[in-house]
Amino acid sequence: MHSNLVRRLLFPAHEKLLNRPTFAYLAELEKTQWLSREDIERLQMRSLRKLLHTALEHCPWHAERIRAAGLEKVSSQELSLQEFQRLPTMDKADAAAHRDRLVWKEAPGGTYRYNTGGSSGEPLIFFYGRARQAADAACRMRARQWWRVEVGEPEVFLWGAPVELNKTDLIKTVRDRLFNQLLLNAFDMSEQTMDEYLKRIQSFDPACMYGYASSLGLLAAHAKRRGRPPKLRRLKVVCTTGEPLLPEQRRVIQEVFQAPVANEYGCRDGGLIALESPEGQLLVNSETILLEILDSQEKPVAPGEIGEAVITNLCSEAQPFIRYRTGDRVRRSDDHCKAGRGLPVISEVVGRTTDFIVRPDGAVMHALSLIYVLRAVEGIRAFKIIQWSTDRLEALICPAPAWRDEAKDGIVAQLRHRMGAPVKVDISMVENIAPEASGKYRYVVSHVALPEKWTV
Repeated sequence: MHSNLVRRLLFPAHEKLLNRPTFAYLAELEKTQWLSREDIERLQMRSLRKLLHTALEHCPWHAERIRAAGLEKVSSQELSLQEFQRLPTMDKADAAAHRDRLVWKEAPGGTYRYNTGGSSGEPLIFFYGRARQAADAACRMRARQWWRVEVGEPEVFLWGAPVELNKTDLIKTVRDRLFNQLLLNAFDMSEQTMDEYLKRIQSFDPACMYGYASSLGLLAAHAKRRGRPPKLRRLKVVCTTGEPLLPEQRRVIQEVFQAPVANEYGCRDGGLIALESPEGQLLVNSETILLEILDSQEKPVAPGEIGEAVITNLCSEAQPFIRYRTGDRVRRSDDHCKAGRGLPVISEVVGRTTDFIVRPDGAVMHALSLIYVLRAVEGIRAFKIIQWSTDRLEALICPAPAWRDEAKDGIVAQLRHRMGAPVKVDISMVENIAPEASGKYRYVVSHVALPEKWTV
């Protein structure tokens, strides 16, 4: 499909049909990115007052906290960041425990259920609205434009979320073709499959590729070993997501696909936080995200120091995430955008790593293929999956009050299905899951070494 037709007609019509103001947001973001830092901060405060007013009106748990902090008149008066920081932070446990008192079920456009495991492996079911969807999409479109990729140009997705991959019906297939999108499964990365992926990518000739950092690095390393890297005349950028981008992954992706790599940082519950510019800077989407980087005492860290990313999603009215502790560690920067935008800069995202899993048949797959099994089960407070060998897995589960022992059989069956074989699966019920020696929590740990040829 001609990209101009997609950009000017098909995609806008699709978003309007779904009641998502994506293109209105995009038009606004194209302007606001050039505001001064001070003007963007004033814009944030206006949006924040609106969000707090919504929370007061429709979210009882937030309303109690807002009143206790003395901020109940925020919608009708000026608000400073220092005043806002009187409000206590919240975390994933709060969002899970108080979900029924957090969700505004009558939010404009409706509310939609989603789930995530987060960097600590704690499953969370949450709800988002059309505004949040549109804001994330518009921020990503704006960042694509930094790399000269316009809406509607061909794009390849190396992805693995079941919510996307399960939509394999005729309507989804037609939609992908109409929007110039090609979806490839990051959960299946055998040599044969990757050979097929490279052929399909070559034929599709995308302007942009998007996927997990580790999966794109693995595909690039495979192409390099084969000595047959695809020739992509239109490719302008490879966008990575889902985990920190390692230097060797960036190097091999750029070498094989002959295009620059742009990393993005976000979380499914909190939203799309920052994206990399052509100048190599990670720019925060400050029109939609208020980012605080705090130390262990919940005080802002100094420039150059590492702290926890605490976010307020300014478009999360369906289930407000206000001063939400992500658990991610980021390094604060006082740099300014080299291209002149007023958006703040993050120096580095330190947290989150994801292992690969080796199946009994030798195929390598993204660890998220196992994580999604546990994410979908009610009654799990936290979990950790350990691969001891290609034919043995162990799942550590911290039960929540809603846990039912009957869920064990389903978990075992689903894990075996993902592994493609009747592997031994041990389920261990535990009270807590300790962090690694580094202090980080890892929701999947594999003790199976990747074959040398798989090393990126």
